[in-house]
Amino acid sequence: MADEFADEIARAAEKAVAMCAARGSAILDYSESSLSVVEDMLSEAAAFTSEMTPDEINTLVQDFGCYVLAIGRREFAGRYLWHEERDQPILVVGEPKFRVAMMAWDRVRGRLSGDAADNIPFFYDGFAGRARQAVTGTDALYV
Repeated sequence: MADEFADEIARAAEKAVAMCAARGSAILDYSESSLSVVEDMLSEAAAFTSEMTPDEINTLVQDFGCYVLAIGRREFAGRYLWHEERDQPILVVGEPKFRVAMMAWDRVRGRLSGDAADNIPFFYDGFAGRARQAVTGTDALYV
């Protein structure tokens, strides 16, 4: 079950990579630096959300949100869980020594809605910095 869930997230992340490749610009290579490309794409797409269906918006949120989670998992390992209340996946890293977790769909949705404060590279940097510097007993959630 956990492997199937991880595979679903990986497939969604690959859709984001394919969308970027079809665009013909910079590539998404699962590096932290590629999040600036995600930021640019979401910023551009925000201008067109009024022309998108709710399903199209949800697909962008899920695919790019999963891409952000996939970067975190590649860098820090961890496991994916489903957060029932927020109806989205969560990446948890560092267990059992510490727990630093991230949910990305809400942040991507905010950025897609045009909110520049939902900056994707800044968000990931906060999560990654905390995961890199976590000490025993750390318990943090990035949303």
